[in-house]
Amino acid sequence: MIIEQQDYFIKGVSYSIRSAQEKDAETLSSLRVQLDGETVNMDREEGEVYIDPAGFRRIIQLDTEKSRNLFLVAEVAGEIVGYSRCEGTELKRFSHKVEFGVCVAREFWGHGIGKNLLEQSIEWADQTAVEKMTLNVLASNKKAIELYQKSGFEIEGILKRDRRHADRQYYDTIVMGRFKE
Repeated sequence: MIIEQQDYFIKGVSYSIRSAQEKDAETLSSLRVQLDGETVNMDREEGEVYIDPAGFRRIIQLDTEKSRNLFLVAEVAGEIVGYSRCEGTELKRFSHKVEFGVCVAREFWGHGIGKNLLEQSIEWADQTAVEKMTLNVLASNKKAIELYQKSGFEIEGILKRDRRHADRQYYDTIVMGRFKE
């Protein structure tokens, strides 16, 4: 699915949110590796489950064609600094919902980019047949949980000792959902 570009100016930073395009594939491939290495809040460690530019082109093409998918990018001065994705499924029993994920380069945290990627995704979901958005968030990521709750998500459960990080410690994952109003 494709959405119309939205422009923002927050805390001295001007940025746009738009649908991903195939020309973004190379940048997204390297950005994903970078973002995975900038925080422990992501599911992957830096370089894990690498997606090359051709892989991103396929994802973008599918997400553009499928009415149940949405792939957004955030750009600052023509450079992609974050992205989000909503992914639906072809399974009929789960066709009412999509899974949401978002990431933003550390340098641009605090400028509302993640929040606006989320808001654009929610707006898209509310205008389509999506009845439920789901996401997983690291239990220690309190700022993200608070943002999601302010956006209408509720905690549906906790996956105990769900992940083990490089420090060899186990961490819980919070499962959240937002239902169409």
